[in-house]
Amino acid sequence: MIVSKRFLLLEAAFVWTFAGGMLLYRGGVMLAASSGFSWMKIIISLCGGLIFYKLMFSKISRKHIIRITNLQGDYHLFHQFFSLKSYLMMLGMISLGIFLRKTEIVPIPALSLTYITMGVPLLLSSFRFYHRWYYYLPPIAQ
Repeated sequence: MIVSKRFLLLEAAFVWTFAGGMLLYRGGVMLAASSGFSWMKIIISLCGGLIFYKLMFSKISRKHIIRITNLQGDYHLFHQFFSLKSYLMMLGMISLGIFLRKTEIVPIPALSLTYITMGVPLLLSSFRFYHRWYYYLPPIAQ
């Protein structure tokens, strides 16, 4: 399926929203089910997520936005909102998360906080994609 660059930005926003929301939800459910629940842990996780966003994810999301808007031509395949490297990284992160959850190498209360900490910057990054999608201006034809 061929889509516009603007639609690629919206797709990226949806994917980052889904990933961040899913991590926040799973982290919250795991934390609530464990005996280690406390508001202080949630606040620390949220602050950690904000730091991750500021130091890493704001730059990553900006890089993706620039890559999408600089693609040659106006229309592209629907999966081109990520580069191959990004798809591989996403696959690795998902696999690691599943592996850690299934093997319980990391205790569930600690894993839940990691999920929350990683969900925050993903969700915040999605807002950058929504913003760029909403204010997208196609290049002026020369």
